[in-house]
Amino acid sequence: MRIRSSALTAALAVTALAVTGCAGSGADEADAAGSPYRVLVTGGISGQGTLAANAQTSVLSAKASAEAVNRSGGVGGRQVEITVVDDAGDATNAVSKLREAIASGKKPDLFLNSGPSTITTATLPILAQNKILSFNIGPTEDSANPEKYPLNFDLASGPAENAETIARYIKGKGYQSVGVVHSSSAYGEVFGQAMEDALSGEGVSGTGSEEYDTAALDMTAQLQSLKNRGTQALVVDAYGAPLGYLLTSLQRLDWNIPLIGNTSVAGTSLVSKPAPDGVLGTPATANLVMHVMSSTVYDASDTAVNTMVDNMKAMGDIPSTLILADNYDALPLVAAAANKAGSSDPEALADALENQEVLDSAETAFSPSYHFTAESHASKPGDEAYKFVPPSPLLNGQYGNPSA
Repeated sequence: MRIRSSALTAALAVTALAVTGCAGSGADEADAAGSPYRVLVTGGISGQGTLAANAQTSVLSAKASAEAVNRSGGVGGRQVEITVVDDAGDATNAVSKLREAIASGKKPDLFLNSGPSTITTATLPILAQNKILSFNIGPTEDSANPEKYPLNFDLASGPAENAETIARYIKGKGYQSVGVVHSSSAYGEVFGQAMEDALSGEGVSGTGSEEYDTAALDMTAQLQSLKNRGTQALVVDAYGAPLGYLLTSLQRLDWNIPLIGNTSVAGTSLVSKPAPDGVLGTPATANLVMHVMSSTVYDASDTAVNTMVDNMKAMGDIPSTLILADNYDALPLVAAAANKAGSSDPEALADALENQEVLDSAETAFSPSYHFTAESHASKPGDEAYKFVPPSPLLNGQYGNPSA
């Protein structure tokens, strides 16, 4: 993984980026006054390793999207102004930054996070209370529930959808006696149960689900339990350092088994770097495939994704996988909703985002499609949006580029 230049790192500190768009005829009275469309993005920029690199990619995608959207006229004719704050990947920090922004008299029109799911859990109640539109890349059990959070939309696919896609892949491979190992994070817990349900739904025999603490340095006990039950293929949920510990525990057991990693695995830099900084090319990843968005895999013919990559590269190096570039799609979705609603009022935008024609008209790239409805604000792009790939070097945030 390349280290971001000092200039870009400085730019990702607590800053604001404003790009002027043209006034639009559909703007309401407040919009016509020329007020910016304020977007607050939080991310663990000062974190360590994977967390920091992923946060930088998330922020970069939001900034590149703002440039692109404002070249097309902004949101309802309003210029987009992005403010980036460092939450260090800590939920308490994220809440403090969000409350400060609200209290400053410049309440954000839109809130974007950079994960993990603990940030989502902490900030969604505050966003709902203050009627702030949000797009989320760290889904939780109820983040896509419009009855509880009517102004939040999950850009990242949720645990249930990911589990169902993985289960269909497993069925296609003919695997049986499949186990699950997952973290104790909010996402990991929901994913573990969803994976068991999805396997059962596909008629695949399961050997159970084992949870490990995110602070654990050894997962041998959990893996040994699954091995003792005759597990023949293993679904893995692990993000950051825990993935390294889990792979080490597998080697300690001398257990060579097909591994199917979820998007948390794909978002961990260990799998794209050779030793000593990573595990690429080592026996630990010889049996691993990862569940990723199709935009994370290089395709020379995919114009929309390649334009997204070019827009991001124009603003700096992409330090991690594009699996964290969800926020690139947030502003095109909002712009399309504003065109439909004739307003940038958050409730009007939320109503418009439940219209499939609006979603289809948005110039998104990270995901080929979104399917928000009045019943669910989960992204639900469908199986065509995903691929299963082995670890490989990253180039511009993508796996499988022959130039890497």
